Amino acid sequence: MGRATPYQPSLLRLLHGVTALLVPLAWLSGLVVLINHDGRWVQLPAVPGDWIDVHGTIGVLLWPVALLLALYAFTAGRARLRHPANAAVLIGLLLAIGSGKLMDEDWLRSGELEHWPYHLHLLAWLIISGAVIWHVVDVVRRGGLPLAGSMVKLTVRDSDRPRHWPKQLLKRR
Repeated sequence: MGRATPYQPSLLRLLHGVTALLVPLAWLSGLVVLINHDGRWVQLPAVPGDWIDVHGTIGVLLWPVALLLALYAFTAGRARLRHPANAAVLIGLLLAIGSGKLMDEDWLRSGELEHWPYHLHLLAWLIISGAVIWHVVDVVRRGGLPLAGSMVKLTVRDSDRPRHWPKQLLKRR
């Protein structure tokens, strides 16, 4: 007898989906910022454009989504945090956003690479990179393609519409 297809709450899918779109954009734009402004590790030709502003804009968009995702994780999604890969992604995301908010964008433009928030931001970049890979491998290991696919399904149960989201956030599981 086959297992039922897993169902993920619509609020989790929405927050997860937006985060899954913005994090790679932030990661890639951060890589371009690193190439353009910090030649200590990567020696490649500069990419034209004001990538610090692009990266910062993505961070500004990611900030409220990450805040809502963290709120969800610590309320309705508390059981999911028992999986270390899920917790690691959330920690990396919050560390990246928090350290990014502490930075001054003019530091990199003027070649100031020694500020601790910048080093913390680079560490967060590495953590989130590894954590996302760990998270994807863990999801596939635990539930295979049905679990991974359940995060992108568009079907919504009647009891899982947006009007139910506040109640979901208040419910501790």
